[in-house]
Amino acid sequence: MNAVPLVTALYGAIIGLLGAFLTINVIRHRVATKINDGDGGNAHLRMAVRAHANFAQLVPLTVLLIGFSESLGTPKTIIHGIGAALVLARLLSAQGLLSAEGPSFGRQAGAGLTVLALIAASVLILLREGGIM
Repeated sequence: MNAVPLVTALYGAIIGLLGAFLTINVIRHRVATKINDGDGGNAHLRMAVRAHANFAQLVPLTVLLIGFSESLGTPKTIIHGIGAALVLARLLSAQGLLSAEGPSFGRQAGAGLTVLALIAASVLILLREGGIM
């Protein structure tokens, strides 16, 4: 078995690019508005900061757990499914958070799908470690 969970690495790289975009988006808004702390009451900066923070809340843990699950021998098709779900979730979330301050389909669907990916990866680890799978 590979020391590096290769399927997870693929999705981690894709997710990493989205994280870089969200970071650059915050920087771009901060430079344009000359606001270096907080959001200064600027709605666009507030949305950019929130989208970035939302990404940072669960994505690293979820990718880590997907990698652990892959390393423990979870079939690659399942890892692809969870990884693809996470990418879709984060794209939906970013779209929803960057387009509106209030509730939106993207924000809600992205949050829900992210939590499902987190739960799926966690349960797969527990099942593998518990000898059930």
